[in-house]
Amino acid sequence: MQKIRHTPRAATGIRALDTDTGIDPHRHDDHQIAYAGSGVLSITTDAGTWVAPATRALWIPAGTVHEHRAFGRTDLHLVGLPAGVNPLSLDAPAVIAVGPLLRELILAHTRDPQDDTPERRRLLAVLLDQLRASPLQPLHLPAPADPRLAAVCALLHADPGDPRGLAALAAAAGAGAGERTLSRLFRAELGMTFPQWRTQLRLHQALRLLAVGTPVTVVAHRCGWSSASAFIDVFRRAFGHTPGAYGRS
Repeated sequence: MQKIRHTPRAATGIRALDTDTGIDPHRHDDHQIAYAGSGVLSITTDAGTWVAPATRALWIPAGTVHEHRAFGRTDLHLVGLPAGVNPLSLDAPAVIAVGPLLRELILAHTRDPQDDTPERRRLLAVLLDQLRASPLQPLHLPAPADPRLAAVCALLHADPGDPRGLAALAAAAGAGAGERTLSRLFRAELGMTFPQWRTQLRLHQALRLLAVGTPVTVVAHRCGWSSASAFIDVFRRAFGHTPGAYGRS
């Protein structure tokens, strides 16, 4: 069993991560905001995975056991907040939209974490105001607990582009449940339909591939879209811009 590190205070500052590296499972007594100034960052808990490109940040509540993973060269900006300061009033991880002002506030606040001047405290107050006004983003990929569901999801994690339907996947995984039962489990346990969950998985994988410079057409093919244009349409609706624009940024 992997040891879970306990850090009483959540770090504030900047940490560089190379692609496909991360921080092992740990928890801290403070809340934390994790923002990738470049690259893509994900956190994983027992409840699933949340992913954030440079237009998003991750909210990690105090006490949450989680691990970080970076995709592409990632500048990880961390903002620790005392457990009594919860601008989002959330007790579960979440993905937050990061506009230009919030981005600059996070970058400025993490630049010199030892500085405790009145100016820096005022900067943090504005940062918290911006957080309260930032919309949450539906970028959570929930993890199944039911072994029948887990068997099917494991196949798709191994190959998000697998085009087979739920019945064929269940048979290949030896799930021991039919399509109707599994469809009901997706809604009851994961809060979404099978097609919705698969699309979310494919978007997560697409972000990771784009972060390491994979061409858009290759990403579309590997993640199971029928064409690059179909992928671009889904990506734009999820993130507000095209995957090409994301890659250039």
